[in-house]
Amino acid sequence: MADFVLLISDWYRLNARELPWRNTKNPYFIWLSEVILQQTRVDQGMNYYLKFIENYPTLNQLADADEEAILKLWQGLGYYSRARNLHKTAQQVRDEFNGAFPKTYHEIIQLKGIGPYTAAAISSFAFDLPHAVVDGNVYRILSRYYGIDEPIDTGKGKKLFQELADSLIPEAEPALFNQAIMEFGAIQCTPNNPDCESCVLNQSCISAFNSDLIKMLPVKKGKIKVRKRYFHYLHIEKGLEIALDQRTGKDVWEKLYEFPLIEREDDTMPLEFKDSASLSYQTKHILSHQHIYAFFYKSDESEIDGLNLKFVEKSQLEDYPIHRLMEKYLESR
Repeated sequence: MADFVLLISDWYRLNARELPWRNTKNPYFIWLSEVILQQTRVDQGMNYYLKFIENYPTLNQLADADEEAILKLWQGLGYYSRARNLHKTAQQVRDEFNGAFPKTYHEIIQLKGIGPYTAAAISSFAFDLPHAVVDGNVYRILSRYYGIDEPIDTGKGKKLFQELADSLIPEAEPALFNQAIMEFGAIQCTPNNPDCESCVLNQSCISAFNSDLIKMLPVKKGKIKVRKRYFHYLHIEKGLEIALDQRTGKDVWEKLYEFPLIEREDDTMPLEFKDSASLSYQTKHILSHQHIYAFFYKSDESEIDGLNLKFVEKSQLEDYPIHRLMEKYLESR
């Protein structure tokens, strides 16, 4: 185990990417980066991180911000519930901790929207506490290196990997090791076609040079059941205005804006559209648990039977936070 820790830490010192959230002990910046990077790759997430700290350089400024403004900055990342939780957690820290981020793992994990991984990352990177991070990269490295075929999506598997990671975390420089093992998974022990020949761990890794094991590990027990949905949107303009609705209820893209929508069980045009609209665009949008088949219809009518149309100024459309499906349509125009 000592060799494993030493080799990965030395590799990191030579190969670590320069990333802004690695050059700070500010828990707000670290927390923000972790939430963003749960959604996207580093190269895309960088721009979102920089936009957030430019607009809200302190946690209290984020807490005081308007939720729609936060959703607008988050636009394109998906999983908008995380943006709302980001806002609520900032308000919780402002109100319950006088704006000072809590400094212990136990306190951090009590915050809304923060789980074991994020709590470990913040307490380690910001406060140098010996809490092991376990993300997808860590699951992959540990399962391959030790030859563990326990499914990572079960309670037993999660417990096993967390205990193993905890046993590896060094008392000295825990933050460096946590950064190292995550970075190693991101650019060396990659999901597909890892470069085992040049890997510093290949002499002791059980899966090294065994392509079957590399492809098999880590193991997941269950597959996600995917739901198919059919969204029929109406693009309608009236002079200098355009019809726009806000999504409500506990569903995808909560509180974001979109064109008037009718959801159906299939891809056939809604009866409400047949006499006044024509199909102008269609696409498939894939979410983790849902495949959304979207159809956009254009109409010149300012009134449609069965729909309560609300209009906003077209010139102000960019001020409204919209989801990626709407963005794709507008980009196609």
